[in-house]
Amino acid sequence: MSVVNNTPNKSNWYFSSILGGLFITAKHLIKNLLNKDKMITLNYPEEKYEYSPRFKGNHVLTVKKDGAIRCTACMLCATNCPAECIKITAAEHNDPTVEKFPIAYEIDVLRCVFCGFCEEACPVDAIRMGPEWQTPGSNGSQFIYDINHLAYRPQLKGGVVSVVDEVERHKSGI
Repeated sequence: MSVVNNTPNKSNWYFSSILGGLFITAKHLIKNLLNKDKMITLNYPEEKYEYSPRFKGNHVLTVKKDGAIRCTACMLCATNCPAECIKITAAEHNDPTVEKFPIAYEIDVLRCVFCGFCEEACPVDAIRMGPEWQTPGSNGSQFIYDINHLAYRPQLKGGVVSVVDEVERHKSGI
């Protein structure tokens, strides 16, 4: 059995570290109070921070030029999702050139880690991470986004048209 004796030196180090931290905090407080013009402040509701174009916010399902959802229900986004927050239900399409399409596409945003793996896995540019980040809600069920919210919400103004051209996609075999 070993016995450790507490020496007064260890308690002095602790006390001096606490005082040093308090001194740094007080220095920044006084500096900010005296120089309010140089203090970085954003008056939130009136002024909003502009994020870079690479910001990964809320999910968006892209649409084709005719307004139909681009998703082919290949399940790659759901398979690649580390949080397992994407659920897709597929069905056969009436058009013989289209193999299948999603009848239900849901993302549980409270489980999502906003990693962007779903966006990278999609071969047809059907899902993207958009610039929106404000998602208010009063209960958890409001954070499960369905097809209508993902593709046709009012903030998108009719949907986001994909940059992938359908003719070029078929020529390349995708």
